Amino acid sequence: MAGKDLSKRIEELREEIRAHDYAYYVEGKPRISDAKYDELFETLKQLERDHPELVTPDSPTQKVGAPPREEFTKAEHLAPMLSLDSSKKPEAVREFLRRVRERAGDGVGYVVEPKLDGISVELVFDEGRFVRGVTRGDGRVGEDVTENMKTVRSLPLRLRPDAGAPARLAVRGEVILMKSEFQKLNRRLTEEGKETFANPRNAAAGAVRQLDPSVTASRPVDVFCYQVLALEGAEPFEAHWEALRWLRKAGLRVPDERKRVSSEDEILSFHADLAAQREDLDYEMDGVVIKVDRLELHEALGARQRNPRWAFAFKFEPRAETTRIRDIAVQVGRTGTLTPVALLDPVDVGGVTVSRASLHNEDIVKSLDARVGDAVRVRRAGDVIPEVTEVYKDRRRGKERPFRMPSRCPSCGAAVVREGAYVRCPAGPTCPAQQGQALLHWASRGAANIETLGRKKVEQILKKGLVKSVDDLYRLERDALASLEGWGEKSADNLLASLERSKRMPGDRFLYALGIRHVGERVARILAESFPSLDALAKASKEDLEAIDEIGPEIADAVVTFFSETRNRKLLERLERLGVRPVWPEHPAKGSALAGKTFVFTGSLPTLSRKEAKKKAESLGARAASSVSGNTDYVVAGENPGSKLDQAKALGVPVITEEAFLQMTGGP
Repeated sequence: MAGKDLSKRIEELREEIRAHDYAYYVEGKPRISDAKYDELFETLKQLERDHPELVTPDSPTQKVGAPPREEFTKAEHLAPMLSLDSSKKPEAVREFLRRVRERAGDGVGYVVEPKLDGISVELVFDEGRFVRGVTRGDGRVGEDVTENMKTVRSLPLRLRPDAGAPARLAVRGEVILMKSEFQKLNRRLTEEGKETFANPRNAAAGAVRQLDPSVTASRPVDVFCYQVLALEGAEPFEAHWEALRWLRKAGLRVPDERKRVSSEDEILSFHADLAAQREDLDYEMDGVVIKVDRLELHEALGARQRNPRWAFAFKFEPRAETTRIRDIAVQVGRTGTLTPVALLDPVDVGGVTVSRASLHNEDIVKSLDARVGDAVRVRRAGDVIPEVTEVYKDRRRGKERPFRMPSRCPSCGAAVVREGAYVRCPAGPTCPAQQGQALLHWASRGAANIETLGRKKVEQILKKGLVKSVDDLYRLERDALASLEGWGEKSADNLLASLERSKRMPGDRFLYALGIRHVGERVARILAESFPSLDALAKASKEDLEAIDEIGPEIADAVVTFFSETRNRKLLERLERLGVRPVWPEHPAKGSALAGKTFVFTGSLPTLSRKEAKKKAESLGARAASSVSGNTDYVVAGENPGSKLDQAKALGVPVITEEAFLQMTGGP
């Protein structure tokens, strides 16, 4: 193909792709299938790869992001980006309208439009080409996020020629993540065992403020435009409504839910209508913005220090406790348990924004009859973990979908196994979701206590392939860590020092860190106190374990299973070779008369505190239990012993005094 013909073909492809982008993002009426669009896009990319000299900055293929940057630079806005005065009360709207009438007279027209809940940006175009994107910042100076904004698919790098391009145009827009895309993102993060976003606004803000534009490109954010901030080299607009229509014609996305009104009743009616549509629209909004339509009145009305007098935000009441399930994802825990998680429209629960809630297991889902699309009530269980407590079946609209637990792990694809009410992935450390959860658990305070290793850093080192299992933590190298984004030599040194200290963690914390099913901090402590070494515990039978007070069949089975699995034994061997040698509690010689005996203390003892008595028993190899059972050897009773004394008598357990106990232990 001749050079002239090739240039023409490439430009035709660009124009065709731009037209399809306009139809998809602005008009909401795609004209071709996604597959056909991808084919056109790939053809253009290949031609530009073969002829890089023909690539232009405004080509649709350039939405791939520049190299990562070290920090954002500051940029001053072409015009101030003011915040809005706002209220949820109709009385405040009436007061705003009264003030406008006082200054502008009667007959003022208004435009009402949704108040989008995202992150505000200034978008600058020179001769129709996008040249700069800046966050709102303090309203006068923001952060230059141009390269990130170039990756946003709904933002054209060149305005449509038929609209007429001014010499310079500055537009105010809102970067948002559509609710459907937000739920897809949170579903993926949930299935990968990663931290989810609280709401679409946080996700959008995080995407815009990435130092690496490729990360922004990977998140499907959109930008809606709703105000002309500055205009040079073109006739000024007379009305805000006219400006919005022109922005749409120029190829920028503008909210469809907008209306010209002239009275308070129309404003209140629009607010009520939009509030009623709030659940069904695909973007988050927290109210309605009322703007004086005629732009000459904007200048006449002016602004206070931070708020324009020509606009007002009439906000919605926040959603509280009642919301809707948009999807049900399945999260894989550190021990492989699959937990259904309701992905919700963000809702305020006790002052905290909640966008996901546990459904615990498949039986709970069935008992609630919770379905995708249901209106539900949410509460924070124990004031911490959100959970669905009620399904409003009378609000169903006929499109709700029942949930079924997957037959394969959503993270690794392994066939799941059922254990009573629970479903588990048996893949263990080879499952990516379990890897991340296991590393976080290992680093937690009650385990290895690696203070500098949080969720974000775990995700980074997993993504870079630096670790796959907990033993890989002890192979990390300083240079590899220091090269990670946001780390540096000091962060690397701090982590390596913390890892070195953890090599001599107490034995009970080591057992807890291993993530053995049903072995929490208390059970780990009991196990460490009951066996003279890790090797002795690893060789213990189920009967040996069940003989210990507070260790039942389920825990005993989990411990035996853990130490019998080859991959776990090899993990312990690797950790030992790397210098991870837990400090086991001192145990008395086997000849100690009290070794293996179980004592329960009840009532007030004459000379010893309860804590001192327990410590004395444990120092001689005995166990101090909190409840009486058939495995209890002695109950030491003081004054006001309570129900434990009755239990001991009923079970035939010997009851002794403090004096007898001290004689057994060799005196005070």
